[in-house]
Amino acid sequence: MEGLRKEEVVKKCTEMLENMSRDVTVPRNIRKRMNKLKDNLLNGDEPLAERATSVIYELEELANNQNVTSHTRTLVWNLMSQLETVSVE
Repeated sequence: MEGLRKEEVVKKCTEMLENMSRDVTVPRNIRKRMNKLKDNLLNGDEPLAERATSVIYELEELANNQNVTSHTRTLVWNLMSQLETVSVE
C-alpha cells in the first residue's frame, strides 16, 4: 500500500477515535483510552505499521470489555479493520 493511502487511513482512524472519545454514551475510562490510542497512533518513534499494530491490540482489549456498548464495539471492530490495512506492509 502506498504511503499516502496509509496516511489517509490513519487520518480517518484518528477522526473515528476522536469521535468515539467525545461520545457521552461511551464510559469515561474508555473515552480516555481512545484519546490515548489516538495520540499513540499519531505520535511515536516507531514506524507507522508498528504503531497501527499496537493500537489494534489495545482496541481488541476494548472490544472485549463488558462496559462497551454493542454500537461502540462495532465501531471498534471497524476501526481495527481499517488499521489492519496499515499494519500490513
